[in-house]
Amino acid sequence: MAQRNWQASLTAILNEEGGFADNPGDPGGATNMGITRKTLSAWRGEPVSREDVMMLEKTEAARIYREKFWIAIEGDDLPDGLDLVLFDDAVLSGPRTAIRDLQTALHARVDGVMGSETRAAIAARPVADVIALLQAERLARLKSLPHFALFGRGWSRRLQRMERQARLLQSHCQE
Repeated sequence: MAQRNWQASLTAILNEEGGFADNPGDPGGATNMGITRKTLSAWRGEPVSREDVMMLEKTEAARIYREKFWIAIEGDDLPDGLDLVLFDDAVLSGPRTAIRDLQTALHARVDGVMGSETRAAIAARPVADVIALLQAERLARLKSLPHFALFGRGWSRRLQRMERQARLLQSHCQE
């Protein structure tokens, strides 16, 4: 399965997220490498400042992504390519929302938990179809958000880039 894709998936996320940002229109507030102040506070077990977010190091960001996002979606056990797009969904919207997006796309029971029914629904279709269905579901959900007018073009392009990268992971891993 996709355990070998952790590093490639992390690199893709870090490339998308970039460095420090504090867009007043972003409800996430101050972020660095995609890690919000709220996420960093939860990770460290204490409130953090904007400056703490600004000073976040890549190694800590990688640990947060691995422990709080990748493991939460069971990334190591997902098919090649699906691991990346579900991880990206988890980063943008949270792991439970990402799993719910996948379950909705696959017409599985929607509970936000990567259980046996969800895994069976994934296995029942070609991975390329699962990726396409998930990306369509993600875009539909994102379009319903109030901030889509401000961030929608960027989110849409990001989903397209991630889908292309997911297909590359699939093709490289099948060789």
